[in-house]
Amino acid sequence: MIFKFKSFKRLYVALGAIFIVVLMGSVGFVFLEGYSWIEAFYMTVITVSTVGFREVRELSPLGMIFTSFLIISSISAFAYSISALTTYFVDGEYHNTYKAARLKKEIDKLFKHVIVCGYGRVGEMVVSELRDHDTTVVIIEKDESRCQMLREKGFLVITGDATIDENLEKAGVENAKALIATMPVDSQNLYVILSARERNVKMLLISRASHMNSVNKLRVAGADNVIMPDKVGGAHMASLVAMPDVVEFLDHISIQGGDSVNLEEICMDQFPPEMKQSTLGDVVEHDRLGINVVGLKRANGEYEINPGPSTIIDATCKLFVLGTAEQIRALNRMLKFAKPKQ
Repeated sequence: MIFKFKSFKRLYVALGAIFIVVLMGSVGFVFLEGYSWIEAFYMTVITVSTVGFREVRELSPLGMIFTSFLIISSISAFAYSISALTTYFVDGEYHNTYKAARLKKEIDKLFKHVIVCGYGRVGEMVVSELRDHDTTVVIIEKDESRCQMLREKGFLVITGDATIDENLEKAGVENAKALIATMPVDSQNLYVILSARERNVKMLLISRASHMNSVNKLRVAGADNVIMPDKVGGAHMASLVAMPDVVEFLDHISIQGGDSVNLEEICMDQFPPEMKQSTLGDVVEHDRLGINVVGLKRANGEYEINPGPSTIIDATCKLFVLGTAEQIRALNRMLKFAKPKQ
């Protein structure tokens, strides 16, 4: 990934102008006055710096005219250089460059993080949920005021348009485990999904859609899941009328990531390598942990609802468990140090 220091442009121009003045002065003194290259360089430096040292040798009339023009041109070059340096340090460009370099360094270290494109109403909810689950998030947002607010909260933020490939690369799309496109314009989400899939074929891609005819296009582009917030919200409100207690109960146990009851998935690849196969009762130990396994997913994509203790599981399964945050953390610790039964 190439990182461009755009704020260095004026400094490069200023340094280039000084170099050209010194080069022209040295060449002029060599050919007009017959100086050696060392003498010509020394003469040029004391001339453009106006220190007042004595000339190497007496100048010819042509040399005097050349020196006069060299002094005038050097004044312009140095005046521009001073202006560029003042802008760079006083106006904050140096600080912005330093922050951009530090951000790049932090993102380059990330692995299996989540990229969120757009921080509107939907993006804000996505980031909040991911943060509750201790997931590392990199946000791409083009509104500078929002970016500043997010940085103050400690988020990693790329300021810019997510549809520009360079910004996806800055966000570490090659090492990310998932990307969520939450922008309100479907065509923008479509372009982001296409670009992200091209750069990382294994990552999970989730997109927002505002229109029904965009759903299939986004799936064809590579989105694993397409969510229509209006449709989901409408269905939720209708369900509150049809079966309010069920919906409120599901809202209570939904993936909140706090201290209340949570529904989470546990990947069984956390097993030690030597544990080839076991039963659900052997691994979960319901009575000791107090959690409930409400379902599991097999490697072939099949789901089993409310599996019993005798259900055979292996490292390719995913468990859907219901319990408090502390109970789920205890399950994770137990799986990490689990040993096969003899």
